[in-house]
Amino acid sequence: MLRKLPILILLFISAVGWAQINDGQLNTLDNRYIDEYGDTAKVYTKEVEIELSDKTYYHDYKIIDYKMDTTYVDTTLNIKKYYKFNVERKDDFELMPFHNPGQAYNQLAYTFEGTGTYPKIGARAQHYDYYEVEDIKYYSVPTPTTELMWSTVLEQGHLLDALFTFNLSRQFNASLSFKSLRSLGKYRHSLTDHGAARITMSYHTKNKKYFIRGHLLSQDINNDQNGGLTEQSLFYFETAEVNFKDRARMETNFTDAISVIRGNRYYFDQFYVLWDKKDSLKSIPSDLKIGHQFNFERKHYEYEQDNANDMFGQAFFSSIDDDAKYSKFYNEAYISLNSPITLGEVRFKVNNYQYNYSYKSIVITEDGVIDSKLEGNSFALGGEWHTQFKKFNLDVDASQIISGNLTGHAYSAMASFKTDSVFAVNARVFSNSRSPNFNYLLNQSDYKSYNWQNDFNNQEINGIDFVFDSDKWIFASAHLANIDNYLYFDKDVITGQTAPMQASQAVNYFKIKLSKEIRFGKFALDNQFIYQKVTNGEDVMRVPDFITRNTFYYANHVFKGKPLYLETGVTFSYFSKYLMNSYNPVLAEFYLQNDQEYGGYPLLDFFVNFRVKTMRVFFKLEHFNSGFSDNNYYSAPTYPYRDFVIRFGLVWNFFI
Repeated sequence: MLRKLPILILLFISAVGWAQINDGQLNTLDNRYIDEYGDTAKVYTKEVEIELSDKTYYHDYKIIDYKMDTTYVDTTLNIKKYYKFNVERKDDFELMPFHNPGQAYNQLAYTFEGTGTYPKIGARAQHYDYYEVEDIKYYSVPTPTTELMWSTVLEQGHLLDALFTFNLSRQFNASLSFKSLRSLGKYRHSLTDHGAARITMSYHTKNKKYFIRGHLLSQDINNDQNGGLTEQSLFYFETAEVNFKDRARMETNFTDAISVIRGNRYYFDQFYVLWDKKDSLKSIPSDLKIGHQFNFERKHYEYEQDNANDMFGQAFFSSIDDDAKYSKFYNEAYISLNSPITLGEVRFKVNNYQYNYSYKSIVITEDGVIDSKLEGNSFALGGEWHTQFKKFNLDVDASQIISGNLTGHAYSAMASFKTDSVFAVNARVFSNSRSPNFNYLLNQSDYKSYNWQNDFNNQEINGIDFVFDSDKWIFASAHLANIDNYLYFDKDVITGQTAPMQASQAVNYFKIKLSKEIRFGKFALDNQFIYQKVTNGEDVMRVPDFITRNTFYYANHVFKGKPLYLETGVTFSYFSKYLMNSYNPVLAEFYLQNDQEYGGYPLLDFFVNFRVKTMRVFFKLEHFNSGFSDNNYYSAPTYPYRDFVIRFGLVWNFFI
């Protein structure tokens, strides 16, 4: 009932807001934001000085991200919105989802950002639907605004993401958000049950000397684990046995396990302007400010199983109850000088990171004693430089750990050039050294083979990125990374169980990504293509040689007066065969396997999407070719991808 209460409150507020909408106002907001094809205007700015007036337009409804970049509430419909209509509300082109929404993803391609100096808890497969600091958005709106996202799932459930944001004054904004996912799934014991509550606030004084923003997050991600299909069930699946069209009839390796991520976070970022000077030549004044960031977060990763299963080896107890606790306490202080005409923005920063990763007690094994926790703290110094000269931009960010229990650094420099509307080019070099995630260093489990304590070296990544972005011509990017001390999971040669490993040789990874939409009147062909190669270290890092997604669709306003904008078409997705990673539910991690290649199978989806005012409706016949093709579609070994399913959902904005 507690989970349903925020939904009912938001629905009530939304209904009240919709009842008070001025149609003329909404039409004005819509028409100024939609071009001939319904595409979203691309507008970004670092700091916004737009004053509100009696009439409101789309640019008054602001969305501010972690980096202070600003976009606007977007009520348009385009093909990119269709790609993002999923649980995470992100484009999953480079991922292979498991059959039930909210489960894990198998990674098809990599992008090593080269940022961050501190490790994380691990259990990465359980984190795809987890809100990190960078995922939280802040708002500034002239009138109360609501967004509802709802979608059907596979069985007995729904996906709902509801947002309500409002300004109490020109200085203060707050937002309330709640996300709920429940889907039973088609196979036995594959339930997903997620909930996330987010509260944000932002405030500045009338003289704009003091600014603060922050958020509170409470999230739990519960996924049933079944260990994949048994060998006999896999035979029935691949031979399309008629009696097993109902996937719930197929046996799974177990039906009594669950993995859980629970997290709470308290975050705020504040700064005070010590000095500022207006400049008649620039809309952004020169200023000197001091600031502070605070982030306190606690997480639990739990794996519970009623009866120990032989597929994970011997166990200490008849039932499994693994629980890893992680907490971090992060503080950063900075001073920033912004002078648009001369230096640009220069920032000096110092931060402290305190961590505690722990289990209930020590574990004594035949090989020795496994400690109960890793704890410590580290201090880092850093600086940033952001400057602009005409159409050129330079962004430099550097951070170096100088003392404490950890070592590491994160350096990056990016130069970019952007014309008014034809194209943009940027190039970036980066270097990153970071301690391994904690579950590589220390792990405890009631399964005997899943207890270890390691002293791995920092994983070091050096790379180059290049991006050419032009709506007129093509989007093209190249990514080259050299990884020393690469960390991965593989089967231990002695126990035969999953264990952390560190590569003794460097891994070289290269990726080219191309994207281009071609229009033929009201028809369009949207294309994305990735070619990638591991040129050294292919025995420890596996990726398909190429990935492609092609969507052919029709887009047009229909009916007299153009009240409805329609997009309908077919999406073709494909990746080449490769040694796809296996999934380990105890660790919530993927590991290497050498037995069989997967891929080389096309996925076809038919969709009909349309927009009426501020409502976008999505209708999808997903994987409709499963009924007349071979049953060799997998998300991971022993985990088949979903069969044909009809999905329906909407995104609806309300403005009071």
